[in-house]
Amino acid sequence: MDFAVEHRVEKGLTVVKISGEIDVFTSPRLREALLDIIDNGGAHLVIDLGEVTFLDSTGLGVLVGIYHRLRARDGSMSFMGVNDRVRRVFHVTQLTKIFVLHHSLDDAVAAHEAATSS
Repeated sequence: MDFAVEHRVEKGLTVVKISGEIDVFTSPRLREALLDIIDNGGAHLVIDLGEVTFLDSTGLGVLVGIYHRLRARDGSMSFMGVNDRVRRVFHVTQLTKIFVLHHSLDDAVAAHEAATSS
């Protein structure tokens, strides 16, 4: 599977779908794509990892950096569609303490609406 990043705006959130492996070779492309989305107004991202087959520490570093950039701008980032292999990486690295993993877009939208209405 080739690496790809696509995005769309849905229900007030920017949904970013990533496909393929996120590793030392593809991480620079991921970082560039996410920064471009942020620079063009994406402040609340839901990252769809349903088609990610591999995630290494370089990819995690990109995601953590983007998360902190969004937080500094009062933005947010959460994840959906995380398969068991990638979920294990989040748990082992204890990133589930800062990243929210949703089962579906509807769950992510509901959580975002609850957070912004308070």
